[in-house]
Amino acid sequence: MERPAWAPQGIDLSVPSVSRMYDFYLGGSHNFEVDREAARKAMEFLPGLPKIMQANRAFMRRAVRYAVDSGIGQFLDIGSGIPTFGNVHEVAQAADPDAKVVYVDHDPVAVAHSQAVLDGDDRAVIAAADLRRPKEILEHPEITGLLDLDRPVALLLVAVLHFIEDADDPRGAVAELREALAPGSLIVLTHASYEGIPRSREEAAGTVGVYEDIRNPLIMRSREEIGEFFEGCTMVEPGLVAMPEWRPDTPQSPAQEDPYAFSGFAGVGRKA
Repeated sequence: MERPAWAPQGIDLSVPSVSRMYDFYLGGSHNFEVDREAARKAMEFLPGLPKIMQANRAFMRRAVRYAVDSGIGQFLDIGSGIPTFGNVHEVAQAADPDAKVVYVDHDPVAVAHSQAVLDGDDRAVIAAADLRRPKEILEHPEITGLLDLDRPVALLLVAVLHFIEDADDPRGAVAELREALAPGSLIVLTHASYEGIPRSREEAAGTVGVYEDIRNPLIMRSREEIGEFFEGCTMVEPGLVAMPEWRPDTPQSPAQEDPYAFSGFAGVGRKA
């Protein structure tokens, strides 16, 4: 396979990437046939996966605008993936030109492409780090050089925690990050769940199996388990809900939304 210019040296082009599969679901071009093949296999069980990803991105944009409206101008987006239209820095800086954004990802493709997209923007950077090692994130020079953690920050954990197995202690990682943030900071997250998916659990488990096969287990947690990530925070209304139900831009009836958009949960919590 010929390596495109945007693909960093050293990555195995024969192994599917979660970031590139996500890019494919969103209609992006930074993916390979191996990623498309895995994504299409996952969609055999849940054909609405692209709609879930679109609802996820739409929630993220609303949450970023809410953060700016709340007076927060600093954003730490962990598990940011490959940049697509409507990224955090674009949304935040459209509302507040002085907004600062640090993206964090451990996927070399996501990091390399983010560096290209952000070139020339001195208020947005990408850091190569892993959520499972929060100290590495908090001490990363790209983060400490741009963000002032003594002031409120919006911590984005969008569609990333469901790729962290319990054995890697995702709750402990979130707690360590939260403790490092100033009072008034926001935690913004989405998470996959069997709850809300308009297919049987057995069908949804087929998609989970695809991610297991590519050695990126997709951990489906209950609403109660997802709520535990907000320990130490006060939930912003309307609480932990399906993605379209979190402060929609228009008073659209749920019946008008694609049923797949209601898969999983989204919420924003404010640190006291």
